[in-house]
Amino acid sequence: MSGIFRKLKQFDAYPKTLEDFRIKTYGGATITIVSGAIMFLLFASELGYYLTTEVTPELFVDTTRGEMLRINMDVTLYHIPCSYLSIDAMDVSGEQQLDVAQNIVKQRLDRDGSVIDGSETVAVVGGISDNSTELQETVECGSCYGAETPELKCCNTCEEVREAYRRKGWAFNLPDGIVQCEKEGWTEKLRAQKDEGCRVQGHIEVSKVAGNFHFAPGKSFQQHHVHVHDLQPFGTSQFNTSHTIHRLSFGQHYPGILNPLDGYTEISLQDSIMYQYFVKIVPTVYHPLSGELVKSNQFSVTKHMRRTNPAAGETGLPGVFVLYDLSPLLVQITEHRRSFAHFLTGICAIIGGVFTVAGMIDSMVYHSARALQKKIELGKAS
Repeated sequence: MSGIFRKLKQFDAYPKTLEDFRIKTYGGATITIVSGAIMFLLFASELGYYLTTEVTPELFVDTTRGEMLRINMDVTLYHIPCSYLSIDAMDVSGEQQLDVAQNIVKQRLDRDGSVIDGSETVAVVGGISDNSTELQETVECGSCYGAETPELKCCNTCEEVREAYRRKGWAFNLPDGIVQCEKEGWTEKLRAQKDEGCRVQGHIEVSKVAGNFHFAPGKSFQQHHVHVHDLQPFGTSQFNTSHTIHRLSFGQHYPGILNPLDGYTEISLQDSIMYQYFVKIVPTVYHPLSGELVKSNQFSVTKHMRRTNPAAGETGLPGVFVLYDLSPLLVQITEHRRSFAHFLTGICAIIGGVFTVAGMIDSMVYHSARALQKKIELGKAS
């Protein structure tokens, strides 16, 4: 049995020396301290890397059909009052959302860009007011001035008259002679808000096909299959479309998403500028470790601007237009935990590598010092 143990000793790859034959030096101690510090720093770095989540992107063909696209927006137009502003959305399938108000909040801003107190809701000139309530109490069915429809037979407010005109495709000119508008002070409100701005916040739901949405002055309506904005009530007013896009995104938020238009500002010294943002949307599905699937979209954008002046033959509508198209590809991003075996392998590599290199440096320093010392002693002896 003792012979077997003696043969087993021959496989020892780490032979030991007697304590009396070991020499400890100041240089070796310094190298040991430095290498220990390096090991600790590399271990902390490897641990931090292991604790982070690994994100793997993959590319697929988008086969989803019939889904809706949520557009989140927070946009400020500094020189167009909320009462003038219309938000419309339309797509290539022919679906239109005119003068969107659902899930949209308009805040009136003064000349300095500060929110006017008490204007956190949609502020539309000609909307329901105290005077309109009084009018409804005294007039059961007001006239729509020839614009009555089966769906809208009575117009008890100025806004209902404007809506009736819009459905008929008629332009709403000066409200003189319209009882509802005169009692509500529609013209006075229009003039009072002339120098204000507007901040639009909220979201709209559209079909998942190519389309556009825009912020532009004037009541919008459809006339002979053409999208029209009625600017006649504003006379010869010129609209400055300077704006800031605080936030614009498509779908839900997920970690690491970058929306290129967030915080983007355009200040124009000219009036009647038409800003166009051409957006290419890439559908994105995010699989977090929690298992809750996040459906979102990434997008790229190019910008274009031009002046609109019908008198000079420059057609168009001043405003901010976002024209979007969808990519046929889908990006799937999946979170993974990093391998613990890989972490252990990295730790062993750090300890072994630093230990080996430190030993080589220590040996080199020790033998160099001894050789130098011998030369010095020989020089003194001679």
